[in-house]
Amino acid sequence: MLKTFWFVFYMEMLLLFRRSQEWLYPLGFFVMVVCLFPLAFTPDVLFLQKYVPGCIWIAALLASLLSVSHLFFSDLEDNCLDQLVLSDTSLTLLMSAKLCAQWVATELPLIVLTPLLGLLFQLSLMNIGVLCLSLLLGTPILTLVGSLCVTLTLGLRQQGVLLGLLILPLVTPVLIFGVMIVQQAQAGFSIAGPLAFLAGLCVLAMTLLPWAIASTVKVGVD
Repeated sequence: MLKTFWFVFYMEMLLLFRRSQEWLYPLGFFVMVVCLFPLAFTPDVLFLQKYVPGCIWIAALLASLLSVSHLFFSDLEDNCLDQLVLSDTSLTLLMSAKLCAQWVATELPLIVLTPLLGLLFQLSLMNIGVLCLSLLLGTPILTLVGSLCVTLTLGLRQQGVLLGLLILPLVTPVLIFGVMIVQQAQAGFSIAGPLAFLAGLCVLAMTLLPWAIASTVKVGVD
């Protein structure tokens, strides 16, 4: 099963990097939103240090929504999803490998760029580390929830607005606790509570949502 998982993961990574627009566009969108933030408000350093973490989180959420919007549709058009459903291998395992590749290709680069953006806005190294940790725990939830909502709208030709309406209410708690972790670190308070809650949400999502996505894909293909 592990060989199958790594094979699907490797093939998905190859396909994603060949379709560079699927991960470059969200990455470029993320950088542009964060860099334009001071122009819309003020270049004051203290203001930016306080509010840039929230801006980074919002940009990551919107970039995640952009990256998952076309997930599964190319597979549906070339009947790849049919082959996955008919495969003897567990569909949940195959979906898990596909979603892992999606997270590595679209969300991990955002986390890698976050320290550079944090230094650009003069955040302390501790706050940058806390921000990266919160994104590391939160972005898998964004990918999984977004992927589930995409599978629910597979049969629709124009799913854009509906997809946003489905995803945003579900990921709002992740955004709230992700920003709260950084704010409490900046204020000198303990981050153990919101960090534990976000980690619990991450574990719950990684445990249950691949199974829910696989089940929804079966219904959508049938």
